Amino acid sequence: MGIVLKQSFKNTLLIIVGFAIGAVNTIWFYPRFLQEEYYGLVTFLLATSNLLMPLTAFGVHYTIIKFYASYSDKKEQDAFLFSMLFMPLFIAIPLALIGNFFYESIAQWLSVKNEIVKQYTFVIYLIAVATAYFEIFYAWSKVQMKSVFGNLLKEIFPRAVVFLLLIGFSFGWFSKATFIYLLTGGYFVRVFLMMCYAFYLRKPVVKWELPSNLGALLKYTCYVILAGSAGTILLDIDKFMLPQHEAIAITAYYSVAIYIGSVVEMPGRAMSQIVNPITALAINKNDWTKIAKLYKQTSINLMLVSGLIFILINVNIRQLYVFMERTLHTENYTLGIPIVLMISLSKLYHMILGNNGAIISNSKHYRILLPYGVLMALTVYFLNSYLIPSMGMNGAAFSTFLVVLIFNSIKLWYVKLKFNFFPLTKNSGLLLVLLIAFYAGFVFWEFNFNPLLNIFCKSIVVTVLYVLAVYLLRVSEDANELMLSLYKKLRS
Repeated sequence: MGIVLKQSFKNTLLIIVGFAIGAVNTIWFYPRFLQEEYYGLVTFLLATSNLLMPLTAFGVHYTIIKFYASYSDKKEQDAFLFSMLFMPLFIAIPLALIGNFFYESIAQWLSVKNEIVKQYTFVIYLIAVATAYFEIFYAWSKVQMKSVFGNLLKEIFPRAVVFLLLIGFSFGWFSKATFIYLLTGGYFVRVFLMMCYAFYLRKPVVKWELPSNLGALLKYTCYVILAGSAGTILLDIDKFMLPQHEAIAITAYYSVAIYIGSVVEMPGRAMSQIVNPITALAINKNDWTKIAKLYKQTSINLMLVSGLIFILINVNIRQLYVFMERTLHTENYTLGIPIVLMISLSKLYHMILGNNGAIISNSKHYRILLPYGVLMALTVYFLNSYLIPSMGMNGAAFSTFLVVLIFNSIKLWYVKLKFNFFPLTKNSGLLLVLLIAFYAGFVFWEFNFNPLLNIFCKSIVVTVLYVLAVYLLRVSEDANELMLSLYKKLRS
């Protein structure tokens, strides 16, 4: 786990910084400066572009990670990488032509409930293309086993751009419309920086020849487009569908709750940047012993770290919303408290699966992702269609929770069936009991302080007791080794 822990640690630090900046933007700057309607609009535009992105990318970012390690010859690698740069254009260009021809109809459809959307419909396509090529260049660098700089651009750069733009807007330097256009430009700056870094790691070599296994590449790409789209649909379909049924301001309240709950997956996002290419390499080498070991390690370690974050969020959530009420002078955001619990629970369960998804997507069984992804996307769509009109944003969150619970359980069973791998051990059960005990023990207990001071003090108490319990119970050898190493460094 050496390279995994080293790069995961760096990626985790970057993601922590990114989430911290994002928290300031989401909980303070957006609601205070941009207000609910435009905050909801920005959320809708970004979510809709994320829904379009997998199709625009043509699955190339997944294809690079799966197939790069299968080429032993440098010339074949160069031909493969060069061809990957052009494949998305076969989708992106026709989409642009169709979008331009039917622009009025599309804009009208998206703005039926909220007229404000119509003016900015074209932004959705631009951000989708920029994000697609960013992921392609990021995959280019990940297969060189370099994920940290790309992670910085992925997690920190867009949030830093939003941070600076919101400050500029608060000083009246530009209008709300200009804010959205400048934010769009920020995504193109990001993809340019990522391209420069990727080409610095490995320069593209012009090879006007198709890879020898083009048929296998295209087959995998077509499958993974739908699989990737399904995963994105699960993440963003609710933010797309809410404005179709509710005032767009509701999307702002929902977005804050989703952001808070999603912090639980932060360690997984960091670890996956380096674990995914390592899993692909091990599968290409048929090193199943390493994969089985990695499966258990990623599961228990992500459960440990994400579990602590889950506890800290949910035992402090009421005080966080009290703070928001006092500073923003509104009670509307507190409607998101049950959403935070549902989303954070779903994210925690996803983390417990470790590198489950990487095992399936990089193996010969990747075809199962097509029916799996389509069924998952349809399920969340129909659940949202039924629950959002009756339950509002709570219905959207409950739909996500149910789909994650059901379909992640199917993935867990499928890997056990096909590979005879299972990530959970007796230590997983011990850790689950510990998490339940900490949640039940601290969720109703508060200091009678200022909300922020209350959160700080309670978090210190919970963290110290949790780390001590984890160490004494030895639920993770990796965690214990890391704690001992840190302790020795502090003493020396």
